[in-house]
Amino acid sequence: MVQVNSMKAGRTGFGEGLLEIGKRDSRVVALGADLTVSTGMHFFLQEFPERFFSFGIAEQNIIGVAAGMALSNRIPFMSSYGVFSALRTTDQIRVSVCYNKLPVKIGGAHAGLSVGADGATHQALEDIAVMRVLPEMTVLSPCDATQAKLATIASVEQVDGPAYIRYGREAMPDFSSPDQDFVVGKAQVLNEGSDATIIATGHLVYESLLAAEQLRENGVSVRVINMHTIKPLDEECIVKAAVETGAIVCVEEHQIIGGLGGAVAEVLGRKQPTPMEFIGMPDRFGESGHPMELLDKYRMTHPHIRVAVEKVIERKNR
Repeated sequence: MVQVNSMKAGRTGFGEGLLEIGKRDSRVVALGADLTVSTGMHFFLQEFPERFFSFGIAEQNIIGVAAGMALSNRIPFMSSYGVFSALRTTDQIRVSVCYNKLPVKIGGAHAGLSVGADGATHQALEDIAVMRVLPEMTVLSPCDATQAKLATIASVEQVDGPAYIRYGREAMPDFSSPDQDFVVGKAQVLNEGSDATIIATGHLVYESLLAAEQLRENGVSVRVINMHTIKPLDEECIVKAAVETGAIVCVEEHQIIGGLGGAVAEVLGRKQPTPMEFIGMPDRFGESGHPMELLDKYRMTHPHIRVAVEKVIERKNR
């Protein structure tokens, strides 16, 4: 049984991580967009008001200022809803930040369907695809609040250049250890298995572990990998899983096109062609609703993941 420590929002973990890295490194500054509490940046503001700058709803301008600060020996963090911080600002991130390989850290809050009632316009379901294609960009997608804190710290201590950190709004199961060895670019095998592998990211890592538990009760052995770093991708871990289990299911709270599943398919297409199934948003916009009801409607919860695993094993055995 997966041990849940508490219910905690990813944005809280991001905020705690930003505060911690701010204490460790005086070069860290925070840039907000009138969403200080919503994105978890208020912890930093309370401790370091002189290092916090509020710009209002001007995300493109914030990226430009962040680039200038980075050129002045600062490490700027900016955060807004993922639809704004990753998608509205793509040109500025590409040209001002990535082209110059600047250490600007971007928080993509309220990512995925689980933002719930805010609806389609505020559900970032394309941000992984956009951010991972940008040269020099590191893309982090932690599985819970504890890992969001560690990823935020690691974005400074382990990444020499820009980073995008994706996290959610709702309180979700917080199940990972604060003492875990979080290494950017190194996936975590949370559950060993031999019949199939689930490669998951974000909130749906927990749902994947639940699916693996149910399958184990039916005699099916499933490996579960937490792919907390989308770029650089842990290709060695992916190929090893494909060779040893022969079947892969990718699970993400994101469009199926261009996200984690696409990245994994690119690796396996080159190195180890393997039967695959994909759990994610099927090329459409979301809608308003309760987070878990939306995840279930769009077939992202553990019963649907279980079915996908059974399907890919059947394909493997043909």
